[in-house]
Amino acid sequence: MKKVLFFSIALLSFGATWAQGKYFTKTGKIYFNATAKLEKVEATNRAVIAVIDTKTGNIQFAVMLKAFEFEKALMQEHFNENYVESDKFPKAEFIGQLVNNAEINYSKDGIYPAKVKGKLTLHGVTKDVEAAGKIIVKGGTLSLSSDFNILLSDFKVEIPGLVKENISNETKISIDCLMEPLKG
Repeated sequence: MKKVLFFSIALLSFGATWAQGKYFTKTGKIYFNATAKLEKVEATNRAVIAVIDTKTGNIQFAVMLKAFEFEKALMQEHFNENYVESDKFPKAEFIGQLVNNAEINYSKDGIYPAKVKGKLTLHGVTKDVEAAGKIIVKGGTLSLSSDFNILLSDFKVEIPGLVKENISNETKISIDCLMEPLKG
C-alpha cells in the first residue's frame, strides 16, 4: 500500500508541472483472463493508476500486482507467489504513445478509435505492445478502454507442467479507465 501511495504522489507531483491537457485516474480497472480447458482463471484490479497527456499523446499505466482480486483466495496466492512473484516484481507498467492522437478531438464529446504503442513491463521483462481501443470524451472526462492479448511466456511467467491445462499462456487483458482532468 505504501508503494501505491508513493507512486500516486510521484505521478501527481510530476503531473502538476504539466497539468493542462492531462488526465489522471487512480481507480482504473484492468481485468485479465487466462482461462484454459479445466479452470476459470480471471482477476480484476480496480486500483490502476493512469495518466494521459492529450497534447502529446503520451500515456502511462501502473498497476500493483497484489491488488488483483480473484474469486478463489488460493488462486490469488499462487498468482502472487508462484507466477508473477509480486514481492520481487510488485508492479506492471505500460509507457507509450497514442499514435493517432491528432485524430482525437478532446474538446468535443464523442467516441474515438485509439491506437497505442509502447512498452509493457511485467515480471521484470519489457516488451513492445500495440493495441487498439477507444476513447470516449464526455462532459470534460475521458473514458479509455482496450482489449488485447499477451503471452505469459513472453514475460518469463512460467506455468508449471502440473497446471498447464488449467492456465492459458495467451492471456486476454481488458482496460477500462475513467479519467478526470489533472489539476495543477
